Amino acid sequence: MKRLLLALSLTLSAAALAPVPVRAGATDSDEERAARWTEIKKTIFGDRAVEVNDAAVKIDAPVRALDASLVPIGLTLADKDNVKGLYFIIDDNPSPYAAHFTFGPAADPGEIKMRVRVNNYTNVHAVVETKDGKLVETAKFVKASGGCSAPMGMSDEEAMKGMGDMRMKFSDGQGGKPVEATLMVRHPNFSGMQMNQVTRDYTPARYVDKLDVTHGDQLVFHLDGDISIASNPVIHFGIKPDGKGPVTVAATDNQGGRWEHKFELPSASN
Repeated sequence: MKRLLLALSLTLSAAALAPVPVRAGATDSDEERAARWTEIKKTIFGDRAVEVNDAAVKIDAPVRALDASLVPIGLTLADKDNVKGLYFIIDDNPSPYAAHFTFGPAADPGEIKMRVRVNNYTNVHAVVETKDGKLVETAKFVKASGGCSAPMGMSDEEAMKGMGDMRMKFSDGQGGKPVEATLMVRHPNFSGMQMNQVTRDYTPARYVDKLDVTHGDQLVFHLDGDISIASNPVIHFGIKPDGKGPVTVAATDNQGGRWEHKFELPSASN
């Protein structure tokens, strides 16, 4: 609901600027893009200051995406021990708010990787929230088009088979050092903009909206997601192997689906 209100708010804000509205597109000027980002920041962060610091987080993204519905994004955080949360925002998507990670004590938040949909030529922003409450941003321009409306290439029924199934791959633990993990979740993440190729109707939005990863009784991260995360989400992250017990993943979607799986963390080796 928050993201739908965000999209509506941005639309109304743009209309209020007539006769010179802020429009998304490949021909937008730097001034138009800056004005749109100002509106997005105000909607998400209110009056909180957001400082520009390209050194705080590095965005690894293709300049021109090969597939707008599966755009690989890597986010590397410089001062990982001082990070509380991380926002990823795709300015010109229908719902710009793509993902918000909140990190717990079992997280090693040095690097996050995921795949997203990009609907138009756009700036993408990564905003780091530090433990003392500061917000720091960096941006990158990505050329892509049509990612949110791209069809799945199969029927809706086929896309939903096995929904909620999960797999987890771990790197080998090395003497207590952080373990790299890659989580794969089976879910179509329908955006609400995709047309069913058989019925010619639009498939209702159904996407993973919350995901919690814990190690034993400690939080690794909580994710608030939206339609901009690609189908069958894949998330790469780091875990501190300090706790006891399995790695548990609990996911919900906006239609009330809920799934939970447990994975054994590999034993540390010297």
